[in-house]
Amino acid sequence: MVERRLRKASNTNFRLWLPVALYVALIFYLSSFSAVPLPADVSDKTAHGFGYSGLAVLVTRAMVKGLPAPVSGVQAVGAIVVTAMYGVTDEWHQRYVPGRSSDVHDVYADAIGAMIGTSACWAWGLSASRPRTNA
Repeated sequence: MVERRLRKASNTNFRLWLPVALYVALIFYLSSFSAVPLPADVSDKTAHGFGYSGLAVLVTRAMVKGLPAPVSGVQAVGAIVVTAMYGVTDEWHQRYVPGRSSDVHDVYADAIGAMIGTSACWAWGLSASRPRTNA
C-alpha cells in the first residue's frame, strides 16, 4: 500500500517537473547560439520576460502539484526565486558563448517575467477556488 502511494507520487512529480526540465533545456539550447533570431519588433528584454514568464508558470505548476490550484505565498516566492536563479545561471552560461555576453538587465527582465508568470498562476488559482454562483 505504501509502496503504491510512493510510486504514484513519484510518477506525479515526474509528470509535473518534466516540462520544467524540457523548458530549461530549450532555454539553454537557445542561449548557446551567437544570435537568437527574434522578430524585428521584439526586443531582447521582451523575449526574456516572456520566456521566463513561461518558465515560472511551469515551475509554479510543479510546486503546487498542478493548475489551477491555490498558490501560497511561500510557493509563489519559491517559484520566483527558482526561475530568477535559473536566469542568473543562463546569463553566466552566455558569458562563455562566442558572440554573446551576460547582462544584468536580462536578469531583471527574467525576474520580472518570473513575477508575472507566478502572479498569473496565483490569480488563476484564486479564481478557480472561488465557488461558482448561478445568477
